[in-house]
Amino acid sequence: MLKSLKCCQVEAIVSVDARGQIVLPKEIREKVGVKAGDKFVVASSQSEGKVCCLFLIKADEFAETVREALGPIAKDILK
Repeated sequence: MLKSLKCCQVEAIVSVDARGQIVLPKEIREKVGVKAGDKFVVASSQSEGKVCCLFLIKADEFAETVREALGPIAKDILK
């Protein structure tokens, strides 16, 4: 899934509330297929020693990408 990642497009501008929460607009949730209870990996990127970007990746898709990347390595180690 992440192999075909195309970056970057602004989908929305959101705010963080007093409790540290962010609301994804309904249009974005529908477009991406986000449902209540879905889990996401929060990944970051740094520039000049500071975090400049945050990425949300669906946890199940991230897990599959990790399995694909580490699967061959794990098989070699377990031989």
